[in-house]
Amino acid sequence: MKSNGRVQLRVAPGVPLQGSYRPHGDKSLAHRAALLAALGEGESRIDNFLVAGVTRAMLRALTALGVAWELNGEQLIVRGLGIDGLNPPDEPIDCGNSATTLRLLAGGLAAAGVRAMLDGSPGLRRRPMGRIIEPLLLMGVPLTAQDNHAPLALGSGRMPLHALAYQLPVASAQVKSCLLLAGLAAGGPTILDEPGPSRDHTERMLRNLGFRVSSEVLPVGKKTLYRTRLEPPTRLAIPPQKLRLPGDISAAAFLIVAALITPGSQIVIQEVGLNPTRTGLIEALQAMGAELQVRAMGERHGEPIGDLSVRHSALRGVGVSGEAVVRMIDEFPAFGIAAAFARGDTLVRQAEELRHKESDRIGALCQELNILGGDAVETQDGFIIHGMGGLKGGSVDAHGDHRLAMALALAGLAAQKPVYVSGAEAYYESFPDFPQVLQSLGAKASVEVTEA
Repeated sequence: MKSNGRVQLRVAPGVPLQGSYRPHGDKSLAHRAALLAALGEGESRIDNFLVAGVTRAMLRALTALGVAWELNGEQLIVRGLGIDGLNPPDEPIDCGNSATTLRLLAGGLAAAGVRAMLDGSPGLRRRPMGRIIEPLLLMGVPLTAQDNHAPLALGSGRMPLHALAYQLPVASAQVKSCLLLAGLAAGGPTILDEPGPSRDHTERMLRNLGFRVSSEVLPVGKKTLYRTRLEPPTRLAIPPQKLRLPGDISAAAFLIVAALITPGSQIVIQEVGLNPTRTGLIEALQAMGAELQVRAMGERHGEPIGDLSVRHSALRGVGVSGEAVVRMIDEFPAFGIAAAFARGDTLVRQAEELRHKESDRIGALCQELNILGGDAVETQDGFIIHGMGGLKGGSVDAHGDHRLAMALALAGLAAQKPVYVSGAEAYYESFPDFPQVLQSLGAKASVEVTEA
């Protein structure tokens, strides 16, 4: 459970990880399913819903819009009001630290023509929002912002919105999803071109709901564009959903790396989402020599799922760039730990997007790895980790970043001495029982809470 104090997470070496684990529902899918259920007409039921800080932000937003919902364990029930039924909130909607919540809401509320103010934490206010503001304005969405940052003020709009043909400067599932949601209420097609293959959960979910969404890869000279096209419906009506979300591969990433670096470990991670736009980490680790087997189990609601078998492995350094970066963009903190325990150099390029996450993940990761005895060199668009087969241990800080908090904790499993992560309460944002899961697999992990 979430603590109101400041958390220090201690992880000590010496114990192999054994057993199996079924992850909570995928964070990206949870956001999308909850919002589409609210925009839908009737009652939706979403099983294996991730209940964590980032999804709580979306649920608070639904309440502010007049949408009734309830949680029964990890089943979310949403009583959708339909695209025309949302209530303009009297107060700004607090999106917390969740950029996904803010960007998806901006698109959904643009389609609904609902007046609202979207705001969040100081960290969220630092995240760039110009990438959605410019195309939303081109679609005719009445929108103002603070120098391309939150808070965003959406006015009451008249439908339909304008059709849009737009090239995203950076491949981004959040930006693409925002514009596809807005495009549901457009008077013509929404055509989006990206320079890389961003995750396609929104497209799959919309197709599962009966909307016409297509994807194709286009060669343009020496480059490749990834085009997504949405044909708006004649009448916008979103049906209710009955879903069971696959396990979150971004959460599974920490357990994968944990088993790979900890001598004697062998674990199975069950019913994980294996969307090909999200499996870049698996491929990068296999290239490093990871004993990581994938057992595919078909699709569930249009999303591939399967089990992962992982065992301790001797890893070697690799290079990561281009499309692979987009397909593992959330997993680089965990990947950085694997690289530190590998032998040889790992070079990450074309990953400047990491500087615009919950923390500057390039600078923060390199800084903390070096404190732990690693050899990490920061570059403008990535980093070089000179892998020496291990780390010494020590005390580090999470920089307010949930993924960095968990990744740094992993180092303690196989370092020479324990690792202490201050500010580790950030893990609640996406993996609220992370320490308990490590303990269930045999790890020596403990939490100390001090006054806030």
